[in-house]
Amino acid sequence: MKAVRVITGTGVPLKRSDVDTDQIIPADWLKRVERTGFEKGLFSTWRDDRNFVLNDEKYASASILVAGASFGVGSSREHAVWAIQQYGFDAVIAPSFSDIFRNNCTKNGLAPVVLSAEAVTRIWDAIEADHTVEITVDMERLLVEIPSIGFVESFEMEAQNQYRFLNGLDDVGITMTHIADIDSYESKRPAWLH
Repeated sequence: MKAVRVITGTGVPLKRSDVDTDQIIPADWLKRVERTGFEKGLFSTWRDDRNFVLNDEKYASASILVAGASFGVGSSREHAVWAIQQYGFDAVIAPSFSDIFRNNCTKNGLAPVVLSAEAVTRIWDAIEADHTVEITVDMERLLVEIPSIGFVESFEMEAQNQYRFLNGLDDVGITMTHIADIDSYESKRPAWLH
């Protein structure tokens, strides 16, 4: 996992609430044995509608997905996070996330940012007024900023999750920070336990 300190980019206004993981990445895509290529399945059912927001070329280089409440509800599948990341998004801003989805985000380096519904609406309005508007998610200061409209909102994140992002640590990386203790413990174990 790479360290994430500041994410700056344009956004996509996904004006939908209660987006479940099957809508994010349909079950047909879960049969893959590789951990790559999931970007093609991101919202694939909705992308059949040519008016779906991700089909609009002006959002092609966006790196921040701005969604409605209860994003990522449904079954637990890391594939949903992988699909969002592989499509090119580094952060998802929404009024709320399912706990499992948010946890999968923090373990895979996708920043889940919770802002009020009013703040999300202001961001949608800013994006729709100017699709090139720059949004900054500051993981060090826990702020979302859109300087061109004077937008600054703080968000909360558990200290251990912020630490993960700032240091680029997944579960294995966190375990490896204790390698000296692990080695010391292992050196004292009886040989027959090795």
